[in-house]
Amino acid sequence: MTNRTALGTAMALALTVPSLAAAQDLLVFDYSGFETPEFHQPFIDQHGASPEFVFFGDEDEAFQRLLAGFRSDVTHICAGSVPRWQESGIIEAWDRSRIDAYETLNSDLLGSDVRAGSADLMWVPTDFGSTAIAYNAETVPAEDVASLQIFTNPAYAGRLSIPDNVDDAYALAYLATGVTDWTNATDEQFEAATAWLRQIHPNLLNYWVDPGEIAQLMASGQVQAAWVWNEVPVALADEGFPVGFQRNTTEGTSVWLCGYVNMANGEGSEDQAYDFINAMHAEVSAGPLLDNGFGTANDAALQALGAEALEAAGLGPVTVPVLAQLPMSNEQRERQAEAFERIKSGF
Repeated sequence: MTNRTALGTAMALALTVPSLAAAQDLLVFDYSGFETPEFHQPFIDQHGASPEFVFFGDEDEAFQRLLAGFRSDVTHICAGSVPRWQESGIIEAWDRSRIDAYETLNSDLLGSDVRAGSADLMWVPTDFGSTAIAYNAETVPAEDVASLQIFTNPAYAGRLSIPDNVDDAYALAYLATGVTDWTNATDEQFEAATAWLRQIHPNLLNYWVDPGEIAQLMASGQVQAAWVWNEVPVALADEGFPVGFQRNTTEGTSVWLCGYVNMANGEGSEDQAYDFINAMHAEVSAGPLLDNGFGTANDAALQALGAEALEAAGLGPVTVPVLAQLPMSNEQRERQAEAFERIKSGF
């Protein structure tokens, strides 16, 4: 990266967070909400202001804008997208030696090849959460959510929901069909997971789009059990709803993970890019992230918050296999996305 002299596009100017105090040498392309100062307070302490933030709605939008010429310095994406971005040539590797918390990052979030140093560090995890079954604890017996096969149970037809998200959907389907590592899924395993998703389609009320939507459907009683992110049961519990969150299903549970990529053509400060990542990993950032439903990838900082806080946020320890939503090949992800769209359309 070289020092930025201009944002480069009118769109960037229009969508930049208005802040006279913004640090002008780093532009962060991100989901709305991650500009929260408490998430990167050490960066503010060091530079006197937050980085400049520009927001996108989803990662495909972000990808297309970057291919069209918009320039950022670091971009927030989830693990499943990394191979596609890497193959496009728009990102470059991070330097492990400049990631202060690298040795205490959760190894399950990095992947064994990256941890061993046999693969370039193309993406740095910063935040993660769990996906599991939330259910109405007053109307759904605990034994019914002991297995992911509740989604195939005709007794709950029309009262179930899963995310309108290909990664979460296939994490569920792979687990339900006996796969706990999707990075090397075979054709047969993909076909079995796809068939399982097709099997549960008639049982679903809908494919939920955002956490507020599924929380409302559960609170109204329309949905009795759903495959959700950990922030959903936390929000429902805060409202006094009798929600359960079953992460120890027989087949296992899932963890989604997101982080930042280093943009190859960024015009800002490379030093500030590392300062930002290190601020996100800082111990002081762990509490604010958890309060908003996100676990920090810095396991040392996360564990320092205590078991009670982690359990309350839906991120406590589990005794079953965990499918981490690690990067997969672009071909595999596209195949899953195509199949998922067909299933949602009834085919």
